[in-house]
Amino acid sequence: MFVPFSVSDFLDRAEKVYPARTGAVDEPEQPAPSLGTLTYADVAALARRQAARLDELGLEVGDRVAVVSHNSARLLTSFFGVCGSGRVLVPVNFRLRPDEVRYIVEHSGARVLLVDPELDEALADVTAEHRFVLGDDAALYAAAPEEGGPDPRPWEPDESATACINYTSGTTARPKGVQITHRNVWVNAVTFAMHAGVTDRDVYLHTLPMFHANGWGMPFAMTGLGVPQVVLRKVDGAEILRRVEEHGVTVMCAAPAVVAAVLEAAQSWEGEVPGRDRVRIIVAGAPPPTRTVARVEEELGWEFIQIYGLTETSPLLTINRGRAEWDDLPAEERAQRLVRAGAPALGVRLRIDDSPEGAGEVLARSNVVLEGYWQQPEETERALAGGWFHTGDGGTIGDDGYLTINDRKKDVIITGGENVSSIEVEDVLFSHPAVAEVAVIGVPDEKWGETIKALVVLAPGEEVSEADLIAWCKQKAAGYKAPTSVEFRDELARTATGKLQKFKLRAPYWEGRERQVN
Repeated sequence: MFVPFSVSDFLDRAEKVYPARTGAVDEPEQPAPSLGTLTYADVAALARRQAARLDELGLEVGDRVAVVSHNSARLLTSFFGVCGSGRVLVPVNFRLRPDEVRYIVEHSGARVLLVDPELDEALADVTAEHRFVLGDDAALYAAAPEEGGPDPRPWEPDESATACINYTSGTTARPKGVQITHRNVWVNAVTFAMHAGVTDRDVYLHTLPMFHANGWGMPFAMTGLGVPQVVLRKVDGAEILRRVEEHGVTVMCAAPAVVAAVLEAAQSWEGEVPGRDRVRIIVAGAPPPTRTVARVEEELGWEFIQIYGLTETSPLLTINRGRAEWDDLPAEERAQRLVRAGAPALGVRLRIDDSPEGAGEVLARSNVVLEGYWQQPEETERALAGGWFHTGDGGTIGDDGYLTINDRKKDVIITGGENVSSIEVEDVLFSHPAVAEVAVIGVPDEKWGETIKALVVLAPGEEVSEADLIAWCKQKAAGYKAPTSVEFRDELARTATGKLQKFKLRAPYWEGRERQVN
């Protein structure tokens, strides 16, 4: 028997098995009216009403719905109301500038645009065939059936259909739209939940932005297992600790910068840090320093879990969770093992490219690998060449099967869990009249993992300050893409053919480190 996987499977189970259980606790402090506490029956009802509303608007199967929002229960519901009805959700990074959001909305061909109230004014010139502000529930949801509203048009699931398009910065100046299928979503959610040991006794805190690789798949995994999901709109270390205490949180996902914020907040927390011997914090983006891992386990008493993956892989490729064999090791030694990317998740095949062209690149095969890049067949062919996904990361695989990421082969900097294309930042700096040459690189940073450094050669006779160039970038791109430092050079290292040699430019900043990523 063959039954196609569907995003709907997760909410269907939650509604049948846990209808009266808390499904989502919406952010209480937000510009839209909070939806408060929703049961899983409530979440399912809202998803159906959203699907019925899309029917009323004339959206067909495969049509795109873009949403630019902070974490919210309405965004959580859209993963099912949009994707579960055969349409395609396009979650957009709310930190992007209006012109960047406009590019994604237009490139994806979104017919509907949903905007967070806090962003409505800034994105006033970004529109689509139908544009609504989240919180205008009469526009977002059809009337409930008990009020005479329609039932949504049924959709026959197709596991090969695109469920979401997630835009990610990569080796091109413009972000690429990663097509994630229902099969990708399903396999990622189920294997992630299995490896993380999720059960219906857990309580999940959405510290991770839901737009980021679909919240790493947690909206699906947690829903399928009936886990209460606490929505956190904006990251704050002390507020995370308060939510852990108030709601009995047991698991969360985070970038290294969030880990640092929680550790800092714990220093001034009165009484015992909440969640000790209960919370699992799953970290990705870039491995934090060994000492940070040890501090999580010693000072917070939380379990630290490391994963590695990309938006293009839904994202789980590897997971590194403490093993029984490591229980008696000293904290620092155990932490050294945990900062590795980890062992392949179930169903993932990894190998290191030994070809002269590949030069140590990590390659992956799995049911979580993307269908393709939206409307970019050449980029798709390049990424999936030879039947393997080319991660762009350099690494090694130990005798125990554990992957270690040593270098980043593609021009991407991961800062605070956000991907930044160095090429995009270089383009912005090149547009300044005083800049003749520029190279943008990632340098290690204890808080953010990496920060962005620009190496600049000025045009003859020109003068400009570091602060001026940083401000220039912030005017023309999202703030997190701006360099945190600018260093002026007389020349930049290049090959005989004029190509920048970024590995030489990066080397001094990473000297003494085993890996060229942080």
